[in-house]
Amino acid sequence: MNTAQLNRRLGGSRTAPDEVDPLLLWSALALLLLGLVMVYSASIATAEGSAYTGHQPTYYLIRHTVYLAVGLIGGLIAFQIPLRFWQQFAPWLFVGAVVLLMVVLIPGIGRSVNGAQRWIGLGPINLQPSELMKFAVVIYVADYVARKLEKMDSFRHGFLPMAAVMMLVGGLLLREPDFGAFVVVVTIAIGILFLGGINGRLFAGLIGLMAVGFAFLIWSSPYRLERITSYMDPWQHAFGKGYQLSHALIAFGRGEWFGVGLGASVEKLFYLPEAHTDFLLAVIAEELGFVGALTVILLFAVLTWRCFMIGRQALLLDRIYSGLVAQGFGIWFGFQSFINMGVNMGLLPTKGLTLPLMSFGGSSIVANCLALAVLLRVDYENRRMMRGLPS
Repeated sequence: MNTAQLNRRLGGSRTAPDEVDPLLLWSALALLLLGLVMVYSASIATAEGSAYTGHQPTYYLIRHTVYLAVGLIGGLIAFQIPLRFWQQFAPWLFVGAVVLLMVVLIPGIGRSVNGAQRWIGLGPINLQPSELMKFAVVIYVADYVARKLEKMDSFRHGFLPMAAVMMLVGGLLLREPDFGAFVVVVTIAIGILFLGGINGRLFAGLIGLMAVGFAFLIWSSPYRLERITSYMDPWQHAFGKGYQLSHALIAFGRGEWFGVGLGASVEKLFYLPEAHTDFLLAVIAEELGFVGALTVILLFAVLTWRCFMIGRQALLLDRIYSGLVAQGFGIWFGFQSFINMGVNMGLLPTKGLTLPLMSFGGSSIVANCLALAVLLRVDYENRRMMRGLPS
């Protein structure tokens, strides 16, 4: 297939071959910058009223800005690394992430908050290994599928080894416990296996097995079961398990079409817990209204769409690993943002998952920026290859 034919199949080339995808770049930057503004707005009251922050209203803004700067610098470095090097070091990167998941469970090393041991204290910062695992699993599973493409129909050689690895990772995540990260990591792995051509009967059986497994995990855990029941009618449990969701829904209701104004949210004034992390979208809806929330949803839709289109372009160029990496990141951003938005709107049970690229959190922001950089690198190499230049 020549360049002209490829361009026609991709709907035409709208940018110069050496440029990065503008829709991907600008949608990601818009989410990062809007996230910075809204994290500051959502966290002012919490920071000012907490002795932990020294009663400094800009505490979370400063930290989020530093995390964002580190993420962007890391992303600039990651963009310089060709995809062939990511593929070569994929197993080592994944092993490193697994080791961190083990280290966080060691008493005295892992830091526990609200009964969950998910962080490793490194002086003034806290490293969350589960966020790095999301990045590592995309890099590793894409490599696994690319290497075993001819064996993906085989239960023994294609499916079973990856299932064993995911059981190990899932077991470590559930020990923290971090059910949300577990769901995201497993979904990424299964999604890439599906895109890589896993046997249809194996895939259907796997989905059925996952549904039974998730149901068992929920049924066997009282606090997860309570979240399900409170999600069905949060107003009945408004002062218990339904507290967060009921106040998130109040925030959406107060925002109406255009919001109450930036900085004017009432729910962030100690009513809505985790306003600058898990429930940031609720604050956006209250302050910027339906229009603001819809803008965020559309930006994520554009971002996810471009991930899959860049991946499709790579696959058409016979760059299997690069294509699976791009689409794997699309699964990550699309699925996690969908879950977070669904929780904020009361469409899904409450789960502790941040809004990618926007919510406060150092490890998540850095991991997201690294993913964006690798995505842009895939697009850059696609364009170079279409011109016949070395990547």
